[in-house]
Amino acid sequence: MIDLPQPTGAELWPPEEPGPRARLHKPWRTLVAAVEVVLAVVAGWAAYSCWHSSVATVVTRTDDGAVLESHRYFGGLLAAAIGLGTVAALLLVDAVRQLSLAIRARSAKTKA
Repeated sequence: MIDLPQPTGAELWPPEEPGPRARLHKPWRTLVAAVEVVLAVVAGWAAYSCWHSSVATVVTRTDDGAVLESHRYFGGLLAAAIGLGTVAALLLVDAVRQLSLAIRARSAKTKA
């Protein structure tokens, strides 16, 4: 076992950055969360619309009276629906984060 010297208070890494510490509690984050929820709803509606527009039903009647039904899928619209759904989910996750930072995060001075 190698006994390495331990750092003292002056040698800690990373060094403290000069300037005031950033505050996490900012009430305007509530507005950001509300805008993100609205954008997530719009993205979800667009994903739903793209998903249902991506399927076309083709019906063919043969000479002997048989009815053949097939479905045609459009990959671009399916990919757009998946992408928009992913964007909506990410917006909702970030809205929860913004809201929790707006409500709960306070500086050490206000806790005491």
